[in-house]
Amino acid sequence: MDFSKTPITHLIPQRQPFMMVDKVEHCDEIDAHTSFTIVSGNILLDEDQTLSAAGIIENMAQSCAARMGCVDLLHGEPIKIGYIGDVRDAIINIQPPIGTILHTHIHVVEEVFNLLLAEVRVMAGDEIIATARMKVAKTDLIAHLE
Repeated sequence: MDFSKTPITHLIPQRQPFMMVDKVEHCDEIDAHTSFTIVSGNILLDEDQTLSAAGIIENMAQSCAARMGCVDLLHGEPIKIGYIGDVRDAIINIQPPIGTILHTHIHVVEEVFNLLLAEVRVMAGDEIIATARMKVAKTDLIAHLE
């Protein structure tokens, strides 16, 4: 299923001004790729107009959520709410400036019951912006999306 034209608001519960993903470029059972353009006025910009570490981690988390939403749709299920359970080994190499397009890659290491362990990599062009391992727990709560 092609999710590149699916509005992100149909996949994740976050809304402006707290959205850190623009769209899903690819999604399957194991991998997902999202994109996000950093714009002026973003709520998680630092004083120097770069995306803060919190903004980068939030982009990673929302990319995991978008992947989980896509997989729910692939299985014909309603999209459910998830929560970050753990962030480990986070390395932020650079805080990107306004105008940068982030490409976030999610690779599922393990998925057991409602718990996802993923390796996450954020890129800008060929440059690695950040990496981390994230655990996300999916609840039974149905997300009420547009």
